[in-house]
Amino acid sequence: MKTTKLKSFKIIFSLFLTLAVAGVQDTNAQFWKKKKKEPTKAEMTAKKKTAKKKGKTIKDLTKSSKKIEGLFTIFQDTITGATKLLVKKDQLDKDFIYFSQIADGVIEAGQFRGAYQASNVFNLKKYFNRLEFVVPNTAFYFDKKNAISKSSKANISDAVVASGKILAEDEKTGEYLIEADGLFLSETFTRIKNPRPGQSPFSFSLGRFDKSKSKIEEIKNYPENTNIKTEYVYSNPTAINGGGAAVTDGRNVSIKVFHTFMNMPKDDYETRLDDPRVGYFLTQTNDMTSTDVVNYRDFIHRWRLVKKNPNAALSEPVTPITWWIENTTPLEFRETIKEGVLAWNKAFEKAGFINAMVVKVQPDDAKWDAGDVRYNVLRWTSSPIPPFGGYGPSFVNPRTGEILGADIMLEFVHFTNRVYYDRIFNNATALSLGILTEEEEKAKFFQNKENRLYCSMGHLMHENTLFGQTVLSAAGASELEMEGMKKEGMKSLIMHEIGHTLGLNHNMKASHLFSPEELADANFIKGKALTGSVMDYAGINLTIDRSKQGQYYDMAVGPYDIWAIQFGYTPFKTEEERNKLLETSTKPELIFGNDADDMRAPGKAIDPRVMIGDLSNDPIRYSIDRIKLVNKMMKDVKTRFGNEGKSYMQLRQAYYILSTQSAMAAGVISRYIGGVYVDRAAPGQAGGTQPYTPVSLEDQKRAMDALKKYVFAPDAFTAPKDLYNYLASQRRGYNFFSGPEDPKIHEQILSYQTSVLSHIMHPNTLQRISNSELYGNKYKLSTFMTDLNNTMFKPDIYGSVNSFRQNLQAAYTKGLISMISGKTSSRYTVAAKSMAIYNLNTIKSWVSSNKGDTATKAHKAHLKTLITNALKEIK
Repeated sequence: MKTTKLKSFKIIFSLFLTLAVAGVQDTNAQFWKKKKKEPTKAEMTAKKKTAKKKGKTIKDLTKSSKKIEGLFTIFQDTITGATKLLVKKDQLDKDFIYFSQIADGVIEAGQFRGAYQASNVFNLKKYFNRLEFVVPNTAFYFDKKNAISKSSKANISDAVVASGKILAEDEKTGEYLIEADGLFLSETFTRIKNPRPGQSPFSFSLGRFDKSKSKIEEIKNYPENTNIKTEYVYSNPTAINGGGAAVTDGRNVSIKVFHTFMNMPKDDYETRLDDPRVGYFLTQTNDMTSTDVVNYRDFIHRWRLVKKNPNAALSEPVTPITWWIENTTPLEFRETIKEGVLAWNKAFEKAGFINAMVVKVQPDDAKWDAGDVRYNVLRWTSSPIPPFGGYGPSFVNPRTGEILGADIMLEFVHFTNRVYYDRIFNNATALSLGILTEEEEKAKFFQNKENRLYCSMGHLMHENTLFGQTVLSAAGASELEMEGMKKEGMKSLIMHEIGHTLGLNHNMKASHLFSPEELADANFIKGKALTGSVMDYAGINLTIDRSKQGQYYDMAVGPYDIWAIQFGYTPFKTEEERNKLLETSTKPELIFGNDADDMRAPGKAIDPRVMIGDLSNDPIRYSIDRIKLVNKMMKDVKTRFGNEGKSYMQLRQAYYILSTQSAMAAGVISRYIGGVYVDRAAPGQAGGTQPYTPVSLEDQKRAMDALKKYVFAPDAFTAPKDLYNYLASQRRGYNFFSGPEDPKIHEQILSYQTSVLSHIMHPNTLQRISNSELYGNKYKLSTFMTDLNNTMFKPDIYGSVNSFRQNLQAAYTKGLISMISGKTSSRYTVAAKSMAIYNLNTIKSWVSSNKGDTATKAHKAHLKTLITNALKEIK
């Protein structure tokens, strides 16, 4: 019994244990089941790491790619060419510089080889699972010591130019991988196709950016910069205008672009603030924490030039400015180009540096491209439609103004006998008064979409050289003298463009250095600069008396150039040293005025000394001599140029070159009417005068008399009549298909005359004549307008009026009518309109006489009808 109970107990206990164990196991199972639903933080992190390991790594995504290491490592797929960009963690939130230039372009689209594009600061920022390319706004400065700097981001927009999803991340190496094709095969960083609102559908334009055809041509990577060359293809299946001969197919146009990403330079560069008495290109910023009336904080553009021996008066620089002559350069030009570059060493010696400029020649087997930003290159092109003669751009650190690189582009056609643009050969057409003139349009051409000005010195230099060749040929000069003149022109142009790459902008006032007598003294001017600065657009120095001819162009940098380089590059020890140099700006040889002040376009600016194509400290007399020289040569031009050669193009070219020089001289003279001299000296500066001084009555009257005799007279611009029969263009295929080929002499001459009228009758000029009467102008508006009216009509009022004068009188009369009732009449002052009405009534009384031949009578009746109808409208 006892045994049975014991057995029963054991069975029951055993069953209990079994149930207990099962219960525990079930409980544990429920516990772990719950744990799986709610893992710990450590377990979650471990799970994420495990999941990441399962995703594709940087190595996985780039296994079929070529790795190109450098500042920003790039992977390029060896099968598709697709690219990916590697960004390191220590590159985030750090400043870099992006720069681009055109490797090859299409002139019709406004893009050409060597054209500099954007230069921006950018940085990379990580935002969750993507990287952003951000371009900060660098136009404003906030002093961190000022509390207002805490609002430095208020109402100022930075630009997020691109954002890319992170494809893979390596936490150990701190690297991120993103797609790069979207960055390089797009206009993300720089805009090539300009928006052109209101453009005619018949004009040439780039089509739609075609990503499927665009490609990366070349990738070159270095520790300090990453360089990528791309071909952008623009497609326009319905192109109406296919462009010129340089465009193979207007439906598919390629623009090749260099993109450069570089490290921000070391921050030990010493910035230098601008002064308005000197002309440097600027990085402009406004100090938003300043309480000054003018809060400009502008840095001049200059190279980082540091003395090897800081204590020496003269020292070589640690790093000289090295220039490479591209291996495309004709051998016969290389020595002249070298001389033009090294001429600037004279200026740098005054700033304390010897051998600051160095010149080398690119080897024929060089592995580097001229577009590589690590090299400053004098480059050559021979474009179908040359956009310039010489172009000397540079790019800078947008935060400091430090010049980081430069090139000079030279067009071969400007050093040949060929005319480089159609304006000289094309049949001229009269310009309506009161509208945008040809010169204003021409001036606009040299300003691109980013407000950068292109230098047009090469255009003027080519005109000058063609004129010089014409004069020398007519005088029977030797080939040696002809080549000497051309080399002088090339050296002068190189010095000019090098000056731009050193930071200097134009100085259009510098041509007033010497008197006409000094310029005609060959011994006096030998080896000198003919102007105060090679940065001017001066005329060629030609004497009427050929026996007195000296040099034709600047053969050395001028006194202003030396002074400007001193200001920009001298390692000043104190602010007092800098100010002492600037105090000398009032010396006559140091006067300065740039493109903003120049008067090349009618109605633009006010100081007649800031002009292109002039020379000497008496431009009126010098310009009159230029016209006399042209008139003298015009008598024999047919004999000199029309009896040899395969065509009459040489004669035609000579005629138009001579005529153009007279027209340019007339423009120079005209700017003295209503002109006001400007003095930029600081208040209280020794030698300074009042800021505004009207041109003297004597000089304004001299200018008016010159225009009367050489521009508006019945015999102005005339040539031997038998010359016109021979001004034939060279036939080529169907090149006369669009219009008749005969020379349009009347229209040509009228365009020269109306170009002058466009200035002296411009609303700005007439307004200034009235306003300047308040502060010293003695050539009153009423006197000037009366003189002009008399000039236009009195010489032939009682006899027959020749056809040239009929055109001029009609254009002038229509100009007066436009002042009172035309589209631009609102721009004229009451005083100007009153004189316009007065002159119209006077003209009406003059043309009421019935004298002259039949053509004259018809002409007078025409003018009388125009005036009568116009005066009726305003009553």
